[in-house]
Amino acid sequence: MNITLNQTDSTNAQLKVVLEESDYASKVDQQVKEYSKKAQIKGFRPGKVPAGLVKKMYGKSILVEQINKVLQEEISKYIRENDVKLLGEPLPDPNQSDIDWDNQKEFEFNYQVGLLPEINLPLDKSVEGYTVELDQTTMDEAYENLKRQFGKTTNPEASEAGDFIAGELKQVEGDFVSKTLIPTTRIVDGQDKFTGVKEGDVIRFDLRKTFGDDNAALAHVTGLSKDVVADLNGEFEFTVDKISRTEAAELNQELFDKLFGKDEVTTEEDFNTKIRETIEENYNKEADNLLNRNIIDTLVDNVDVEIPAEFFKRWLLVTNEGKLTSEQIDENFDRYVKELKWSMIKNKVVEQHDLKVSNDEVMEATMDKMLAQFNMPEVPEELKESMKNYAQQHLQQDNGRNYINEYEQLLTEKVLAKLKEEMTVVDKKITAEDFRNMAF
Repeated sequence: MNITLNQTDSTNAQLKVVLEESDYASKVDQQVKEYSKKAQIKGFRPGKVPAGLVKKMYGKSILVEQINKVLQEEISKYIRENDVKLLGEPLPDPNQSDIDWDNQKEFEFNYQVGLLPEINLPLDKSVEGYTVELDQTTMDEAYENLKRQFGKTTNPEASEAGDFIAGELKQVEGDFVSKTLIPTTRIVDGQDKFTGVKEGDVIRFDLRKTFGDDNAALAHVTGLSKDVVADLNGEFEFTVDKISRTEAAELNQELFDKLFGKDEVTTEEDFNTKIRETIEENYNKEADNLLNRNIIDTLVDNVDVEIPAEFFKRWLLVTNEGKLTSEQIDENFDRYVKELKWSMIKNKVVEQHDLKVSNDEVMEATMDKMLAQFNMPEVPEELKESMKNYAQQHLQQDNGRNYINEYEQLLTEKVLAKLKEEMTVVDKKITAEDFRNMAF
């Protein structure tokens, strides 16, 4: 066997593998013997099928299978031993000569290879982090949302401001028609048209004017995407089906128990403290997520690396056959390049700091997510074994894909934690309202 790598430029190479008969013959013979033991052919007892007959009937498919196995093993070994930094994996050369599987004894296989250079991380760049300052308006909004969320829903005969009105929305001069729910709190102009209405009433209004030319509000009301509603204009009619009103819940022990568990909070003062802590915790998580995005974007935008663009496009097309077209790859190529750069940066940090994720860490993280899903602070002793088995089954699903996803997420968290230590994070105080406008 002979494997050679010929670098054609800084990011591309040709890999050639030459196999002689001695490289694969014994493996083919062994596989023929295995087939002979298992084959069921009329006229022969099980396990007594002559090897010659098996070779005659299945020889070519066995040969192809074993040569492919040899190629995969030897190419992987060559890449590992020579520390070749690849983009993806080698792809068969489209100009590969035809193979005569019936007569050839020596085979030559050619592959295109994309090479990734070593990179230097631009850790001298600073990134912005945020400390969110809660104001009374944010707290008041949180209280109102909780009161509505846990309040009692009624269906009054006539609507008032703040109600939700269900019905059919229809474009007067157009094809759009859909069942929808209009929150009157989103109405900017013509609120009076939506108050005092009853079941069966028809309201006519200018859609865009009514919702303040806000595409997000229009998308919510129509169920269409923001891009689609950007072109939606004109008069609409809304036929009222039902009115829903939420009577705000009282700040009492019943509400405290629903939110935090029985008797965990017993006074309004403790309730206010708990709500503030919860909101601060949520904002801190979102601020940390935004810092992570800033770190990734800063490094990706400033890392100096040359990408084998044409090979990358072909690799994306081959590995996503039937899922992506050449046109889609071209259209989104900048995003794919950014994802590739981040992968290179991540791998560099993992290598430099020898970062690892243990099986115990994967299991613990999975168990924590399960507890959060079931709103449990900890696993009761009698359920520990069952929960562990459930977590194990979840991680094994989809051929272990869930395990890989959890592992990669934990590894990314360790990479970002290390980058926060090495980069300069400039902390900026910001109001909750400004943070929401920036982050969401």
